[in-house]
Amino acid sequence: MRQQIMSDQELVSLYLSGQEKALSLLVNRHKDKMFTSIYMLVKNRAVAEDILQDAFVKIVTTLKRGKYNEEGKFIHWAMRISRNLVIDFFRKNKKMPMISDSEGNDVFEYINVKEENQEERVIRTEREEKVRQLVEALPKEQREVLVLRQYAELSFKEISVLTDVSINTALGRMRYALNNLRKMIEQHKITF
Repeated sequence: MRQQIMSDQELVSLYLSGQEKALSLLVNRHKDKMFTSIYMLVKNRAVAEDILQDAFVKIVTTLKRGKYNEEGKFIHWAMRISRNLVIDFFRKNKKMPMISDSEGNDVFEYINVKEENQEERVIRTEREEKVRQLVEALPKEQREVLVLRQYAELSFKEISVLTDVSINTALGRMRYALNNLRKMIEQHKITF
């Protein structure tokens, strides 16, 4: 088997017919690109390596179950799996995005963490949880851009490439997400 000559689809077919070396060639062909894109999002080598490994486990599982759809390119499908695992990672860690007030200040800067007592700490935790719930209530496309921008600290260019939309669409989704979040904060009377 010569890796340069065979297409991804040919390697997938060979792997499914029992030739394990085909999977090795496929992994070696795409692992660097996948790792780089994951690392750009999580900015932690160990976490990126774990997510890459999880992505390949999911790829192998999906291939073995016969669920791989040959309509798209393999690498696009693999990158989508990686992206979804990164989003899951941020959700599991419940990292809090920066939420701005109408003047662009981070609303969490208003909370004095240094000198808070137990009651104030409970109130702050409740506020943060309410805001997390509001973020989860955003439409999927808006939430995704907000998560990638605030959690992963991606540029809008990186977000546009990752989500396969134009930069203007990514910017628009972010603007709508922030506007909707501000409205929901006002509606739920969350004060800072």
